[in-house]
Amino acid sequence: MKPIQSLAACFLFACSMSQTIFAADAPAPNPAANPPATKPEDKIPEAKVWTTKHQTNIGGTMVAYTATAGTMQIKNDKDEPIALFGFTAYVKDGGDQRTRPVVFAYNGGPGSSSAWLHMGIMGPKRAVLVDTSVNSKGPFKTVDNEFSVLDQADVVMIDPIGTGYSRPIGKGEGKDFWGVDQDIKSVSDFIVRYVTQNGRWASPKFVLGESYGGMRTAGVSYELLSKYNMSLNGIILVSPYLDFAGGSAGIKIDTPYINFLSTFAATAWYHDALANRPPELQPFLREVEAFARNVYAPVLLKGSHATPAERQTVLDGLARYTGISADYWDKANLRIDEGHFVQELLRSKGILIGRIDTRYTGETIKPLAESMTYDPYSAAIAPAIVASFQDYYHNELKVDADREYKFSSGDASREWDDRHVQPDSGGYKVPAPNTSVDLGFAMNMNPNMKVLVDSGYFDLACPYGTVEYVIDHLDISDKLRHNIDIEYYEAGHMMYVHPASMQKFKKTLSNFIRANS
Repeated sequence: MKPIQSLAACFLFACSMSQTIFAADAPAPNPAANPPATKPEDKIPEAKVWTTKHQTNIGGTMVAYTATAGTMQIKNDKDEPIALFGFTAYVKDGGDQRTRPVVFAYNGGPGSSSAWLHMGIMGPKRAVLVDTSVNSKGPFKTVDNEFSVLDQADVVMIDPIGTGYSRPIGKGEGKDFWGVDQDIKSVSDFIVRYVTQNGRWASPKFVLGESYGGMRTAGVSYELLSKYNMSLNGIILVSPYLDFAGGSAGIKIDTPYINFLSTFAATAWYHDALANRPPELQPFLREVEAFARNVYAPVLLKGSHATPAERQTVLDGLARYTGISADYWDKANLRIDEGHFVQELLRSKGILIGRIDTRYTGETIKPLAESMTYDPYSAAIAPAIVASFQDYYHNELKVDADREYKFSSGDASREWDDRHVQPDSGGYKVPAPNTSVDLGFAMNMNPNMKVLVDSGYFDLACPYGTVEYVIDHLDISDKLRHNIDIEYYEAGHMMYVHPASMQKFKKTLSNFIRANS
């Protein structure tokens, strides 16, 4: 999820001191008799893993596998421990590690654990969810995940530092991991260490990142290649956030407003909020996309130089395509972000639209608010994901950790360093991160690496228009563009909660892995 959704936590230590006042004639204390207590920060926690054996039913075939859940200790160049990196690895029993593919996967945030992908689509078990319903009533259940790709590849779920059981230790601090470049470096380092420790250098390797995980993955693809000479067979960008300037509405940059418009239209179409609703979604979206490029964008570019007639044409189109009045758009100076949109679209009915998946709705808490007070999608999905994961992790994988599993962390979000040293920036940290530059470099350096992009039409966290914009502006040749496939889903950010999209996600990912292994 793009930065508005970011969350994480760092490990804090606290210690106290007591003072003793001695009488003037009292004997001096003997240090040898009372050695100083070991400070909490001197105790470096060790990595722990829990290994269990399982079977799961995938497409009617039983797959036997070994699950390894826990942490890996990460050290700096001075061989000093700096972090425990949490992960869950699923390895098919009897597979040839040299030829069997391995997929590393994570969510985004920044500051989100991998539990959402883990229990949604990637793990051998998944949470039972009822699409577009509020999944907040127990008992919560998990079932064999017939849509897992474990039949095609081994899967390693990664929790970036500050999430899950991952945390800084010893010489490590949150600032060493919480930033665009710090995050890319640490995740790449974990992947290399895992590959080395588990004998997977010869394996076909894939990296899958969702949401902000897209920004991470683009950077990781270049970091692995340029620093470690580790090439990837492919990367999978699920609802990716890659470019701050092109994907963040609500700032004084016009590009995001253009990119968000088609998802505003798709949402209004879905909720029957248009005065003249077309019968089919796809022809309607092609019309809106053309309007955004050819009519809306030029007027935004002109600013005060746009004529009254040009401005009125845009206002009429915005009202026609989004279901929000021309008067509202006019008062917003032709620009509204997703927070305003989801609050305004069905305001008259007292309904708030979801941001992460705009098919979801909830009761409006503040009818006069100009931004959302909660996301109906998150409220509908999170309780079941969290409960299912906790039950599964402790009762099936037998993880007996002495710490809380962090599903998300506000510390990482608040302290995140957005600056990024692009491969072409001469070492300068660009304040508006865009790792599609890294992706372009990686694709040019490794023309065998393929890219799969999954986007949902009803995603306002990372609208499909922002994804297309980034892909269209990659600095690569036409030949390399054939290495990119984009798949669209009639669902939202986590498209795999939608039954039909779940089946498509599995089929598309399996085919991608097979074709590029």
